[in-house]
Amino acid sequence: MKIIINTIIFCCLTVISIQNTSAQLYSSAELDKNYDMILKNPSVQIESTEAINMLYNYQFHEADAEFRWLKYRYPKHPMPHFLMGLAEWWKIVPNTDNEAYDKTFLAQMDSTINLAEELYDKEKNKVEPAFFLAAAYAFKGRLYAERESWTKAAFAGKKSLKYFEQCKGNGDLTPELLFGDGLYNYYAEWVPKEYPILKPILALFPKGNKKLGEQQLEKVGNNAFYTRVEARYFLLQIYSIENEYNKAYEMAKYMWQTYPNNPYFERYFCRTAFVTGKMGEAERAAQNIIDKISKGMPGYEGVSGRNAAYVLAYYNMNYHRNYDLASQYYKKAIDYSTQTNSMNAGYYVSSLIGLGKIAENKKDYDEALKYYKLADDRADKKSSQHKEAKTAIANLKKMKRDQRRKR
Repeated sequence: MKIIINTIIFCCLTVISIQNTSAQLYSSAELDKNYDMILKNPSVQIESTEAINMLYNYQFHEADAEFRWLKYRYPKHPMPHFLMGLAEWWKIVPNTDNEAYDKTFLAQMDSTINLAEELYDKEKNKVEPAFFLAAAYAFKGRLYAERESWTKAAFAGKKSLKYFEQCKGNGDLTPELLFGDGLYNYYAEWVPKEYPILKPILALFPKGNKKLGEQQLEKVGNNAFYTRVEARYFLLQIYSIENEYNKAYEMAKYMWQTYPNNPYFERYFCRTAFVTGKMGEAERAAQNIIDKISKGMPGYEGVSGRNAAYVLAYYNMNYHRNYDLASQYYKKAIDYSTQTNSMNAGYYVSSLIGLGKIAENKKDYDEALKYYKLADDRADKKSSQHKEAKTAIANLKKMKRDQRRKR
């Protein structure tokens, strides 16, 4: 991937140098004068492409060096701060409960907003600063929503929508601007149904349209430059919400192949391969994730681990009939769930039920009952896991009563 990108950069720089007899006569500063927006400047896209790809492949140190070069070149422009903030966001993505990067992320987005506001006040063309204002407020809103700071999230969302509206109508930025429209249309309809408590806040906003939002995000994912990967990040979630698992699998596989060290995309690839019955791919991805956690690779931690360990446990129990190995992986899934404080999550409860089944298969009924009771205690009372644990407990108790009668 890096070789391909370097080749593209080399070819593009060659074209630029051929067009001018001396590179010194056609400096970056002079090239900038040919474009009313930095976003439309091809040399900036060339410089930022490799850095953005390194960011999404979790090579944060290397990406940061490139972003700092852009900051040196454009000290008064919001774009470098936005990209550095984006890097902090992707450090949060693998485990959104981790608040370690919040302050740095918010500081970079605030710097983006401050510089964009200065440009907005000075420049005749308001489109570019409005774009960065919209994007920075949108990302702040995303973090506030993760932290369940709903009032702050709503305020940031309204600010973002305001600036996105001001950007509309600019043909060169249309794919980027459609990102905001797509997100809004989908979640403005989805959120009130999932979180009725937020209806009073969302009543202040226009109505959404889930199907249109999904279609708009697909256009962004295929055509945008700066927001393409972000659109695909959301599409993976949307496809899963809408039970479009084959679409989620295809996209997750492509994104993982493009960014093989991105834990979020690899986790989604493992999950969607598992859900769609692609056993070989799911097992290999799960093992890769476990190995990368062991190596301490950036972003690989408990959230990905509990998913991967459960997949390996499930296949070892139900297909390979290797109950000892299945038990090891179920316990690993439980350990990862404990590390990430997610003992009410599906992987934790399902792993307890799995251990119960293995113990029952070995006729260790007391051990099985212990696991089933733990699962029953932790499971959501409306879930199928709760019903399964209840049924298993009832069956074991009946079996023990029958055994006592026969004595």
